[in-house]
Formats: sequence, structure tokens, C-alpha cells
Amino acid sequence: MPISLVAGGAGLIGSRLCRRLLGGGHRVICADNLATATQANLNGLRAEAGFEYVACDVTGEFEFGPVDNVFHLASPASPRHFSEIPEAIIAANSSGTANLIELALERGARFLFASTSEVYGDPLEHPQREDYFGNVNPVGERACYDESKRFGEALTMTAVRRRGLDGRIVRIFNTYGPGMNPDDGRALIEFLRRALEGRPLPIHGDGRQTRSWCYVEDLAEGIAQAMEMPGTCGRVYNLGNPDERSVLDLARAVLAATGSDSPLEFLPMPPDDPVRRCPDISRARAELGWEPRVELEDGLLKTLAWYRQEFT
Repeated sequence: MPISLVAGGAGLIGSRLCRRLLGGGHRVICADNLATATQANLNGLRAEAGFEYVACDVTGEFEFGPVDNVFHLASPASPRHFSEIPEAIIAANSSGTANLIELALERGARFLFASTSEVYGDPLEHPQREDYFGNVNPVGERACYDESKRFGEALTMTAVRRRGLDGRIVRIFNTYGPGMNPDDGRALIEFLRRALEGRPLPIHGDGRQTRSWCYVEDLAEGIAQAMEMPGTCGRVYNLGNPDERSVLDLARAVLAATGSDSPLEFLPMPPDDPVRRCPDISRARAELGWEPRVELEDGLLKTLAWYRQEFT
């Protein structure tokens, strides 16, 4: 039975990855300090055979026994965190990455670094391919996330080239689904909450900026395949939904799903907020056989059902 360590395993994506690995016959160690994750994501997992939760900050000292796979998803990722806890973000993706790489090397384990579409910044090429270097402000408010993820990527590939690390990188685009933190300010969950409460939905700018929302179960499957597939060492994969939608489209889809008549409230655009964001997933399709399956409207209904059960 393979043993997989999922750092950041209590988050939205990490908890779904834990479920996917358990279903694939793995023993799973979930390491998380719960700084930004919710306890509710662990409730069903704790009763699963082969699952273990360990309170752990990957930027500090830790000790684990044998592991076969190390997944590094341990980083705050909400735009709200960029201004609230930038130092913690930088630490998780720098010293946290270095620590987990050392663990993987010591145990002879495969390593996966969960990076982000934010490394492309406000891109000038559409859709974004893995060989696009991006258009990033290295000193802006978002830089704590963008640049620390870039640094984590550099650490990973340096260890692959120089130290024989069996490592790979996935760049995750916007992800949603049951298990989202309702307080972290991301557009989709904020729209859902406000629509159900009859409050205005906040639209930054004119709402024509685009994103590509991927359902969390699809995303977790892509991460697992990037680790499990042979020939992925040293590779970088975009993981996201190439169905590009405007923020206005998302707001209207949420209003339709909830039956809400909440108005739209237009607000100033935050600094360095990308105008367009859409992944080219040709490499993931060709090398992993992966692509998302859940349409946005279907995923919204699943997320809405979860939200109503948990919070209303």
C-alpha cells in the first residue's frame, strides 16, 4: 500500500485529494496547521481506514516515517490572504517547499509542488501554455503569492536537475466546490453566500475580466494523475478548466442557480488583477489523459447544495 503525505490536506483541494488517494488504495497522512483550512473538511476523512491527520507547520521542524509520495499543497491562496498574511504565504512556498523536498529526498519519495496560474500574472498570451513566462509585478500586493510560487517552482526543478528528485509541478487555475472556506473572499463562494442572503454581489471593475473555474474533484484527479503517471518527473502541467467565463457570467450563473434577485455592485478593480486567465491544457490531455468533466452549471448546483446543507 503506497503511503502519501498531503501537506495542506485539510484545504479545499487537499481534502479532495486525500479522498481520491484513499479511494486508490493509498494510506494517507494529512499534514495541516489549519491556519486557513476548515475543520469540517476533515470530518468525513477522520473515520476512513488508512487516514491520519497530523497537526503540522511545514515551515518548521517535523518528522515523518516512510512515505512514497509527497504532495505540497500547504499555502494560503486566497487574495484576501495576500494582504493579511503575506509572510506566511512566502514562508510556506519557500522554506516549506525546501523542507518537503528534503523529506522526499531522504525517503526516496516522489514529490509534487502545487503551483498556481498566478505565476502568469496578468498574462499577455491567451490561453496560457506552460512555456509562457508570464507578466508579473514582482513587488505588488499579489507578489507574496506569485513570486513565492515561482520560487517554489525553482526549488523543485533545481532539486530535480541537481539532486535527483523525482519531482513535478502542477499550476492550478481557479478551483471551486464543496469544502470552500466561506470567509476567504473568493468570488464564487462570496457570490453564493450573498445571493442566498439577498445582498449585492460585488463585481470588481466592469466584470468582463475572465477566469476558468474547475470543479474540485476534477482538479484532485489531475493532481493524482500527475504524480502517478510514469514519465512526469521534471514536467510542468496546467490544471484547470479551459471553459473561459467572465466574472459577470459567473455572477449571473449564481443568480440563476440560487433563484436570487440580488443586485450587482460594481467596485474598483484591485491592483494587478488579471484581465484574462485561461489554461491551455493540451499537455495534461496528451501526457496524463486528463481533462475536466464537470460543467460550471452542474458544479455550481453541487456547491450550492453543500452550502445550503452546511450553512443555512
